Amino acid sequence: MQKTPEKHLLEKSLIIPIFIMNSGCPQRCSFCNEKIAAGNYAPEVIKSFFDGEVASYLRWNKDKMRRVEIAFYGGNFTGLEPEYQKRLLSWAGAYIAKGQVSSIRISTRPDYIDDDQLKFLYSCGVRTIEIGAQSFNEEVLRKACRGHDARATVEAMKLLKKHGFSNGLHLMAGLPLETREMFMETIEKTIELHPDTVRIHPVLVFKDTALADEYRAGGYQPLSLDEAVQWCCLAREKLIPAGIRIIRFGLQMTPEMSQKGAVLAGPLHPAFGSLVYSAVFYAATLQLLKNIPPHIRELRFKVSKHDVSNFQGLGNRNVEAIKTLYPDAHIVIDSNLDVPPGNISLNTEAGETYSLDIPGIV
Repeated sequence: MQKTPEKHLLEKSLIIPIFIMNSGCPQRCSFCNEKIAAGNYAPEVIKSFFDGEVASYLRWNKDKMRRVEIAFYGGNFTGLEPEYQKRLLSWAGAYIAKGQVSSIRISTRPDYIDDDQLKFLYSCGVRTIEIGAQSFNEEVLRKACRGHDARATVEAMKLLKKHGFSNGLHLMAGLPLETREMFMETIEKTIELHPDTVRIHPVLVFKDTALADEYRAGGYQPLSLDEAVQWCCLAREKLIPAGIRIIRFGLQMTPEMSQKGAVLAGPLHPAFGSLVYSAVFYAATLQLLKNIPPHIRELRFKVSKHDVSNFQGLGNRNVEAIKTLYPDAHIVIDSNLDVPPGNISLNTEAGETYSLDIPGIV
């Protein structure tokens, strides 16, 4: 009988990330340098390191205000040697038994799961599995040296739903050969599969990769920062109305990424997700302003306190753009915790009030 993922598994949790690096990967993708993308961790996780990482995160959650998940990221978890899988899962399971951790999540390849594997993982406390899909275009997958086709991801998602796992897809924007149209076709296919969550990051050219060689030879041009933000905004416009939660835009910045020469090219930004959400809020603000004459004297906006930074934009760029459109206007931003996240209201000097809700802001 098909299980249904528990509702709380789809809500925000405190994630304790344990990186297994490239372990379990049958080959290396053209874009991959895990030591830069994830951090320069040891090639094998040892017990003392594992316990130290878990303990440090649990100290943040001392009041037990949030659910806690241990996540095995990087590499291909289900491609690990069976004994290594069992060892890692047993370490995490001990914290579940003590009531300090609720469940385990893993990331893996779509072509490395089957019914028996999923039954084993579920029995060990794994409740969330993220699949590295990257794209649904066959040419793009081949060029990236993924080693699987799009059908593998389709079948993997069917299996995850059959066995009751909370599930997610990891997508990339701007892979070699990929056009914006191809990327949006991948988004449409994602909507058909309807994962619980999606994370999207634009391609960065890391040193010591096949993609770096291609870039140096002039065979690959990454997205600009503006293009990457635009592509992610377009993806969000499709995914959110379909009921798919986006849990991250862009890679988490690591110290290794900041080192000179580590990232040769690409839309690298320490707050890429904020750029995307700032663009989303600015587009919504323009919708509110479309009927407001340019010579108005005051614009008073009200937003949630949680949304102030995204409304203003990084470096106040959204507010400066509004000032350009309304040079005579005094702009006031009122923030209030009582305002729901994603809600923007606008009051003018003429007493007019306009309001809208941006879906998917929590």
